[in-house]
Amino acid sequence: MKKMFFLIPVLISLGCGENKQATQEQVTTYYEGFANGDYVQIKSTLSDSLITTEGDYTMPFSRESYYEKFKWDSVFKTEYQLVDINYKKGATIATVSLKSPRLAFLENSPMTCKYRFEFENGQIARIANLECPTANWEIWGERVNELVVWTKENHPELDGFINDLTMKGAQNYMQAIQFYQNRPRSD
Repeated sequence: MKKMFFLIPVLISLGCGENKQATQEQVTTYYEGFANGDYVQIKSTLSDSLITTEGDYTMPFSRESYYEKFKWDSVFKTEYQLVDINYKKGATIATVSLKSPRLAFLENSPMTCKYRFEFENGQIARIANLECPTANWEIWGERVNELVVWTKENHPELDGFINDLTMKGAQNYMQAIQFYQNRPRSD
């Protein structure tokens, strides 16, 4: 009987180790999909439904609707580098470095963020942005506001890009950045 009680914790810890390794592999595969521009690879890691959170902002997705987010992000040519991955309290925590022309315009590239991944049946079911300790949200906000106001005044056909999370919205966002950066200046 004593041997049985000794084996139970060992078996449980082995099971958790496999779970830890499997979830870390899923997160790695997820980010490799972004690096490869391969949505099929990303989709293979996702649960039938996915919830992402950033602060108070929660977005539910299906595997199919998450493709729109992928297309939006692909316009910005975001580079993801998985810096660290840990397993804590039933969740996988990934530290990721991000670079993109959009983040460069917002003077926050590269930017490092921590994400918590939660799983259901071995698939990613929830991604929460925990923090972006290297981000300068004050500069970010100033740059976004400058761009939005300038675009509204000078290129009203692109107005609304900031809230348009479709591929077209991202294209308008990039076009607004290009127009803004190439604007005539009187110094």
